[in-house]
This record gives sequence, C-alpha cells and structure tokens, in this order.
Amino acid sequence: MSQKMLITEEMIARQPPEAQAIIRFLLARVAEQDRRIRALEAEVAALKKTPRNSSLPPSTEHPHAKPAPPREKTGRKLGGQPGHPKHERALVPPEQCASVEQLKPQACRRCGEQLSGSDPEPLRHQVWELPEIKPLITEYQQHRLTCPCCQTTTCAALPAGVPQGQSGPRLVATCGVLMAGCRQSKSQVAWLCETLFGIPCSTGLVVKMQKLATQALQPAYHQLCRALPSQRELNIDESPTKEGRLKAWTWAFVARNFTVFAVRPSRGAQVLDDLLTDRFSGVIMCDRAKMYFRCDLLQWCWAHLKRDFQAMAERPYAAAKRLGTQLLEQTKCLFEKWRQFLAGTISRRVLKSRVSPLRDEVERLLKVGFRCRHSPTAGTCTELLHHRQWLWTFLDYDHVVPTNNAAERALRHGVIWRKLSFGTKSASGSRFVETLLSVIETCRQQKREAFDFVTQAVERLFGGRRPKLFPNTT
Repeated sequence: MSQKMLITEEMIARQPPEAQAIIRFLLARVAEQDRRIRALEAEVAALKKTPRNSSLPPSTEHPHAKPAPPREKTGRKLGGQPGHPKHERALVPPEQCASVEQLKPQACRRCGEQLSGSDPEPLRHQVWELPEIKPLITEYQQHRLTCPCCQTTTCAALPAGVPQGQSGPRLVATCGVLMAGCRQSKSQVAWLCETLFGIPCSTGLVVKMQKLATQALQPAYHQLCRALPSQRELNIDESPTKEGRLKAWTWAFVARNFTVFAVRPSRGAQVLDDLLTDRFSGVIMCDRAKMYFRCDLLQWCWAHLKRDFQAMAERPYAAAKRLGTQLLEQTKCLFEKWRQFLAGTISRRVLKSRVSPLRDEVERLLKVGFRCRHSPTAGTCTELLHHRQWLWTFLDYDHVVPTNNAAERALRHGVIWRKLSFGTKSASGSRFVETLLSVIETCRQQKREAFDFVTQAVERLFGGRRPKLFPNTT
C-alpha cells in the first residue's frame, strides 16, 4: 500500500496550513521518486536482455561474454584424455605422392654388420608441403597485318575464353571466395595476391574481379530465387546491415538443398512478396516478426519462445516469474520428446500423442498469462494464444521442425561478414554479397566444391557459353 493511500485529504485538511504545505510537498517528492524508480527499473531490465532471454540475435553478444554452463569439476586436465580414440590424417596411396624416398639402413644398429634387402611393409611417413606459388602468365601477341590489295589493317582476335582484362578465371574465383567465403577485405585480398601469389594487385582491380564474379554467378542466383516459391518448407531469418549510409537487411531463405541470401533496404513483407510471390503455399519456420503474419502456414521457433519465457522468469513481478518458470518446464519437455523423435525411438504419430497433453498445458498457462496484470507478460501471452496454431505446425507436416536453427546458422556467416566489413558501399556490393553467399552455402548443402563452381562459372562467362547452373534445386 502506497503512502498516498495512507494519507488522505481529510487527514491533511485537519492540519495547520504550514503542515499542509509540507505534507503536500513531501507527497509530490515521493511521487516523483516513485516515477524515477520505475523508469530506472525498466532501464535495468532492458540492460539485462541477452540472446538467452530475449529475441536479440546471438551475434549481438560477444562470445566471451557467455557464462560457462554450470557443471561439476572432474579434476581432469584440458585436452584429450588417456585412452581416447586416436585421430590422425590418413595416408594417401604412394602413387599419389610427388616423390617416394626409399630409406634403408646400411648396417645393423647392434653389431654393425652390413644389411641388404627390402622390407615388404616399411614404415610410411608422409610430409605435406605447398609448392612454390608462381603465377601462370600467358601473353597473346595480336598481330596487325595490312592487306596488300586494299591496304586495310586487320588485327587478330583473342581466342575464345580469353578475358579482355588481365585476370583469369581461377584468379577471379579465388578473390571472390576470399572476400565472400573467407570474409577478407578488398585491401587484404590485394595484399594476399601480391604477397602469396606474386600477382600485382590493387583494391580497384579487386573490385573489377568482384563484379566479374557477380556477373558470372547471377544466372545461378536467379535460378535459386525462381525455385523459392515451389518449396514445401522454408526457414527464413533476417539481420540488419548497411548499404552505404543507408540501413539495409540481409535475408536468408533456407530450403532443403539450397539457400538464397538477399540484401534489401527493407525488413517489410514486400521482400517476402517479391521473392516468394503468390505461388508459395508451403510452411515458413521463423520468429514472431510481424511481416510473416500475412502467410498462412507458419511454425514459430521454440528456441525464440524459450528466450521469451526465460525473460518472463527473470522479471521481478511474481506472477510473471512463476508463469515463465512453468512455461520453461513445458518447453524442456517438448524438446526432450522432439529429440526422441529425431533419434528414431518414437514415430511422428507417437510424438503427436505425447505432445498433446503438453500442448493443453501450454495453452492453459497462456490463458493464465492473458489475465496477468503485468502488461509485457500479458502482451506476449495474448499474441501466443491468439496464434497458438503456429506453435504446433511441426506435428502435422514432414520436414517441418520446431526451431529456426537452419536459417540462423546460415545467416551467421553473413552476420560475421557484416561485423568485419560494416556492410557494403553500393548496390553492386550488395549484389556480390547475396550472390556469392547464396552460391557458397548452396554448394555446402549439396556437397559441391564452391571454388570449382565459381571457377567454372567465370570460365563460361569469358568463353561466351551458357551460364553455370545448379542441376537440382527442387
């Protein structure tokens, strides 16, 4: 009960005028202090938000800031333990070695007697080394000859596949993969070309090669984009970035065997309309962002929900703390049953039957939270209750999972790239990022060599042949 309720106007009116003025002054000060305390509590609560108790992306927290999980000390030293399985690089066949040196002892190590013969199973010791890197420079001398009849000068054309510039396909592919796959800056790529490869290079030349790589891979990228609307399920996530001085967003659309990145100036639903079109009728696994609400079939990520429930459990309001703790317990049970399904110990039908009572309990708790007097808790529970069908879509559709981890893992590479590069400077740079990231991640999913794919695409561009495409995007 507050002091305002204890000190009524009738009580104040019975006091002398001087005392009334003092009482009213003190009550005003108390009200001001209460307001400041509430504002500071809200500020402290906001500062306590982490990726583990809110919808903040994991990339917003430094990895060293994460507390170590509580566990009992074993007394063992760090590293491999005695008796653990040995892991070593397998030996390659001798015919694949650049050279094989036969090493035979000359004399017995005990008595000094001369030795001869060969060991049918000698000990094999292989040493891996890099060859000396020297650039391959091909000079094309284009002769200009004059016609003896009409005196017209004719110059020989470059052979098919020879670029007009000084950068060959493998060099263009290497620089592209270094920037997009290895997250190196243009100045670092230029330095690597000069120091490691012995190729004179500048940041301007790196930009030219970046544009060539984008041009060569654009057909493959558009092929992946056209395949998005026909997918039965998609994991989608987005993260802020920069394009010049403007704010932009990096989107990740993860299908079963390919991934599409898109850098767009908006986080709105227009991006979904442009890429998915009105032909998409599958399931989207995502967080609770509003732009997804226009889609018919959603699966809300339970990893995000777990963080929301953790935030409830950490609030100072008793009802919210109790409700968050109970919802966390139900989330833990849900993940245990899902792991049983992934391990193959239960079928999807059994999973659905075992989740049914858990589903009823979660919805009962959300109804309790709907009536909670703590507005943030009530707001979260109201939204979840209103769209509760999107919590359980994974029970009715194959290949739909209760989390959005696939999109978050794919997007992490783009997030780290953005943190190192601070975004792109132009629309051309954004096209390079989305195209190369899409190709590299798709090659990983399809177990292809990304460098070989990029090299072949650039070779086809220089040769004027049909562009390199992915053979399977269904």
